[in-house]
Amino acid sequence: MASTSVSRIVPASPGKVWSLIGGFDALPDWLPYIPESTPLEGGRVRRLKNPNGEVIIERLVDFNETERHYSYAILHAPFPVNGYVSTIRVHTVPGRDDIAEVQWSGRFNPDNATGEEVTDLFTGIYRDGLDALHNTLTA
Repeated sequence: MASTSVSRIVPASPGKVWSLIGGFDALPDWLPYIPESTPLEGGRVRRLKNPNGEVIIERLVDFNETERHYSYAILHAPFPVNGYVSTIRVHTVPGRDDIAEVQWSGRFNPDNATGEEVTDLFTGIYRDGLDALHNTLTA
């Protein structure tokens, strides 16, 4: 099993960040490479489309409003992995209420790819996603 994790300090309070990203169906609000999200099964599954029209289907597997994190599993995607589970988490920064640390992590099994290839793929996705979040918060 391979894994990766990316963190980024963003210019907003943890509560404000969570209100933007904490909804399982909220990716289009801050992630430009996911312009479409359709909730299914009462909001426990999301059907995403990227700009190329590729479909990604993910299931919510854990959600904690108080601790500001959720985890999800990929059910279907154009990625060379299986067993994928990822977590997005918003952390407070001690002594600061005007910034937050956002961590996006995942673990997965390579499928017709090397561990390094899929780790690099998801490290890039998480990094670019957190950069997009930062840009959304400063726009």
